Amino acid sequence: VPVYRGFFDPAVHRPPGLPVPTRETAELATEADDGKSYRIGRTEQMLFEKHPTATHFRYPYVYGPRQLAPREWCIIRRILDGRPFLVLPDDGLSLIPYGYVDNLAHALMLAVDKPEASMGEVFNCGDDEKLTIRQVAEIITDELDHDWELVNMPAQFAICARPLMQNYRTTHRVMDTSKLRTLLGYADVVPAREAVRRATRWLVENPPARGGYEETALQDPFDYEAEDRLVAWWKQAVAGFASLDLGYDELPGYGKSYAGPGTRNPRADTRI
Repeated sequence: VPVYRGFFDPAVHRPPGLPVPTRETAELATEADDGKSYRIGRTEQMLFEKHPTATHFRYPYVYGPRQLAPREWCIIRRILDGRPFLVLPDDGLSLIPYGYVDNLAHALMLAVDKPEASMGEVFNCGDDEKLTIRQVAEIITDELDHDWELVNMPAQFAICARPLMQNYRTTHRVMDTSKLRTLLGYADVVPAREAVRRATRWLVENPPARGGYEETALQDPFDYEAEDRLVAWWKQAVAGFASLDLGYDELPGYGKSYAGPGTRNPRADTRI
């Protein structure tokens, strides 16, 4: 899926961000946009020039056993090391395309089973349910029964969490997999929430070497002293907000379109 224009650098779009969802017919990257994305797209083109009846699967990031850049390790190692918090850029609300190993293998086998429907086609792949980074973190936290704080911080400050985000922006990257479901009858063989738990257990039982290839691929320094300084600074900055008098007689946003805390008596709820 990095073939799409803006996958690596959302700022090539105005405003920044991939179309949501991104379909197989979406604009592909040019060489000027990103050389790596362009070469992926050019390779696809060359494949179909030589083999017009081929079937091509655009994989998302893959997770599960034996992955070379295991996203979950950014969270799991910190839990194993007894960290008291995990930094989440923009509350970890970004949607990033992922596919569990069993699910992606299942997609391939469907093409074998249905050659007439799959020949000459390109398919986006990925789990049916798209989990946010925060949801992934919460599932892993529950699976390992760890007690810590998920620290919400603006992405521009949350530098230590970039390896987890795999981008410098928190815009969504949501691939449309409806074609795979419609033409080939795809459905997850392992639901995403269970898949994250399985991936977590596997990594705990088969931890990557400290400073080894996987950690190098993730580019996560696991620099806990730097994280401690960052979170201490951020909490100090947030604490100062309580003394800021914005002067609102009535909090904004509690009109007819609002639904949530304070709905019954918004004037009595002074939280911001």
